[in-house]
Amino acid sequence: MKLPHDMMAQMRAATSKLLKSGPHAATEAIQSALSAAGLMPAADAATPAPQTTTTPPQRTMHDINPPPARSEANTQATASPPEPEVRQAQAAAAPTTPAQAAQEFAQDFMARLGVPAGLGQHSFDMPSFEMPNFQPSGIPGFGSPAATRAPLPEGAQFIDGSYANHAGTRAYKLYIPSSYHGQAMPLIVMLHGCTQNPDDFAAGTQMNAVAEEKQCFVVYPAQTQGANSSRCWNWFNAIDQQRDQGEPSLIAGITRQIIEEYPVNEREVFVAGLSAGGAMAVIVGTLYPELFAGVGVHSGLPFASAQDLPSALSAMKGGAMSKRQAPEGGVPIIVFHGDRDTTVNLRNGEEVIAQAVRGQDAKSDSIDGAVPNGHRYTRTTHNQADGSPLGEYWVIHGAGHAWSGGSGSGSYTDGKGPDASREMMRFFTTLG
Repeated sequence: MKLPHDMMAQMRAATSKLLKSGPHAATEAIQSALSAAGLMPAADAATPAPQTTTTPPQRTMHDINPPPARSEANTQATASPPEPEVRQAQAAAAPTTPAQAAQEFAQDFMARLGVPAGLGQHSFDMPSFEMPNFQPSGIPGFGSPAATRAPLPEGAQFIDGSYANHAGTRAYKLYIPSSYHGQAMPLIVMLHGCTQNPDDFAAGTQMNAVAEEKQCFVVYPAQTQGANSSRCWNWFNAIDQQRDQGEPSLIAGITRQIIEEYPVNEREVFVAGLSAGGAMAVIVGTLYPELFAGVGVHSGLPFASAQDLPSALSAMKGGAMSKRQAPEGGVPIIVFHGDRDTTVNLRNGEEVIAQAVRGQDAKSDSIDGAVPNGHRYTRTTHNQADGSPLGEYWVIHGAGHAWSGGSGSGSYTDGKGPDASREMMRFFTTLG
């Protein structure tokens, strides 16, 4: 839905009030903005609806750009109980009241920004928005964790670990391929998207299978629900855009911990991510060029593209131009973005690759292709004069907000696109 200019102004006022006056003032400002937009009558904004003996159908929050439908085989293998789907269909058929429309808007707004649950300088307080049904991980099709964990190849390991520093503690899962026998191997750091977790992200991207083929370690840092209620990486917080601060320091710390504990080839360490994880991968790769040799971004945003929640929403919906100049001489990057992504606008992918090649004497070349019975794509390569890669940009035609070529065993995947995991690995191998 399009937001009126006066509504965005009031949303910004809500943010300002929250930072200065607490959650109650923010709630009033948001409700006032919703009323001005015609989404909530003034009476609804001022007083709660009276209790009745009849309970209306439960309305579940939904993503306006849900993951593509799974294949019949995957659906049979990982089918969910039908009851939630029946409830969802009943809710969709029910008439929408202005108050329900207002709450749906608020839910969608907060979920897209990955608002932290804890009240702080850079966050909204979720309970203050009176959304008792905010349970994205339990809604079918909304980033729900993978239902089952695929068996590992004989000799492979998928182990738990954790890292802590001044910014907090984060758990992670490390995949060690069956081919590992003490030799040095590359390392890929994979940052999941909102509402996901390491198991879900690994299942969807199938990066562990690629690691088996190419012989490399893969580590999946896990965002906590305490740091962000939707488990998004906080790419829009100023503290989380600084070297040796916030979440970048935790991700870099996890990477260094793996390097210390295993014989990682330190010239072949890469970071990649989806959506909020893609935005954070850009930040981490930009801040730690001595640590990461390359970056993979799927449906992400450019470096320092937001400074607060309103600017984050604006960047996601309309495309961002970073207000902070990314340092020159950054690491090579490969970018994937669907041209029908209604969650993160395609212009963000364009700006991510533009940041990578800006100021460089790059030679560019584009080709069109198609996946058999799948999506068409345009692949643009950017190389230095000596032929060394600066970046690749893949626009997946007809794709939404989902990992291209991924498996239906995980959330937010689109099996009809080119295989982003294998293409990222191919790109990374040219950089070592």
